[in-house]
Parts: sequence; structure tokens; C-alpha cells
Amino acid sequence: MHIGIDKDTCVGAGQCALTAPDVFTQDDDGYSTVRPGREDGGGSALVREAARACPVGAVTVSQTVG
Repeated sequence: MHIGIDKDTCVGAGQCALTAPDVFTQDDDGYSTVRPGREDGGGSALVREAARACPVGAVTVSQTVG
């Protein structure tokens, strides 16, 4: 799984961090970011729900091949 956050779209609502706090956090400016070492989702079943919860669609989740 690959997680992407469009920093130009993110408004810092924090819904991803509330939904999957083991994968997402907010940086010093309040914008969403993926926790270090969790770029693959860390097996969290909530990652896709966190992407759906983003009010501006800044979080994307895609399957990686291989």
C-alpha cells in the first residue's frame, strides 16, 4: 500500500490523524503527514477510512505491486 498526502490540498482538518493515529499525525504547521516508518500503512485497516474521512481529498491510498 502507498499513502500520499497532497500538501497543496491539505487544510489541516486532522481527520486522518483522528481516524488512524498510528499512521497519520500533524506537522508543526498543523498539516497532515505520515508517521516515519509507516509509509506503507503499517497494516492498519483504518488507512482507507482515513483517506475517505479527509474533507478535501488530500489523502490517497493505492496498492503497490510486487
